[in-house]
Amino acid sequence: MIDNDLLRTLTPQVLSVLVRRGADFAAAEDAVQDALAEIVRRSGPTPDDPKGWLVTVAWRKFLDAQRSASARALREVAVHREPPPGPVEQADDTLLLLSRCCHPALTPASAIALTLRAIGGLTTAQIAHAFLVPEATMAQRISRAKRALTRQRFDRPGDVRAVLRVLYLMFDHAFAGAGENSTDTDGVDLAAEAIRLTRQLVASVPDDPEAAGLLALMLLHHARRPARIDASGHLVPLEWQDRSRWDTAMIAEGVMVLQSALALDRIGEYQAQAAIAALHDDAASAEETDWPQILEWYDELARIVPGNPIVALNRAVALGHVEGPLAGLRAVDELDPGLPRRDAVTAYLHERAGNHGEAARLYAAAAQAATSTAERVHLFKQAARLNREAPDVA
Repeated sequence: MIDNDLLRTLTPQVLSVLVRRGADFAAAEDAVQDALAEIVRRSGPTPDDPKGWLVTVAWRKFLDAQRSASARALREVAVHREPPPGPVEQADDTLLLLSRCCHPALTPASAIALTLRAIGGLTTAQIAHAFLVPEATMAQRISRAKRALTRQRFDRPGDVRAVLRVLYLMFDHAFAGAGENSTDTDGVDLAAEAIRLTRQLVASVPDDPEAAGLLALMLLHHARRPARIDASGHLVPLEWQDRSRWDTAMIAEGVMVLQSALALDRIGEYQAQAAIAALHDDAASAEETDWPQILEWYDELARIVPGNPIVALNRAVALGHVEGPLAGLRAVDELDPGLPRRDAVTAYLHERAGNHGEAARLYAAAAQAATSTAERVHLFKQAARLNREAPDVA
């Protein structure tokens, strides 16, 4: 019986071949799924060339589907597009297929869902569970994404930046939801999926420093995952984490990937974020964090993505550690009052300044606006802790 991991690896490759030959994306995926079902049911030994076998069967199934829809169209497809005998194409179509799934015509949510379905090999039910939506809702989202791509060209890879953005959002969704749905009951680990897909992308574009930077960023954050949640399932802030639980091998890999990217001397957003993560991971304790260097990297990041409010907010935290919490608070005061996480950052800086009553109030306000249960519980706990220290606060 063929190995499931091998099937997941081959699925996007086979799908890429069919679409590159001219098959419509949705019809191609249906044909590939039918071929996968057939190879799973198949008795006897595994084919010597499982990719070639799947391509042949999937292409025939695609042609059969076309025949049922239009016999005349089938004859034209069979004459002009039937591949000649010989070995199947071995080109790496990872970037081509990722570009298709991350097409600008799609919303980020649809792009993530389609990427997980077509390239990640996940079922609609698994994706729905990971995003905490009904399976029918996710099925509709994926179907709409396929329809949106029907008339889009697929003759060359698209913008790598669009692919990086989707993979970043996929990882960020898992990272922000730690403790809730980063791994669902079907064993779907969105963060691990994002890392796996980013590895494939880096292999396709080895000279792109931002692709490597994104992989490094993911590895350096994911390495802390064992310490991010306590025994009760609650979020543990970075400064309180048990650093002995961090994955040192993953940190070492992330640093190595980052150094290789920085050596290309084309610094971008993801490399700068990865450098900041590396400085946090390098500190043996929270007190030993190199905040001046982190602040320098936030200044660089602000130059790369000017006007980004999240960068400005995080820079204020770094500034608060370097020049004192009041300097950080002055920086926050210049930002939009409605900015997400502004109250949480302001609370943190007030706490560092010794204003525990105001910090408690702001932590509670931030908890009300939190978008994940893990973050909400953490912020309410922070407010409760400070209220116990300052019982006069209403």
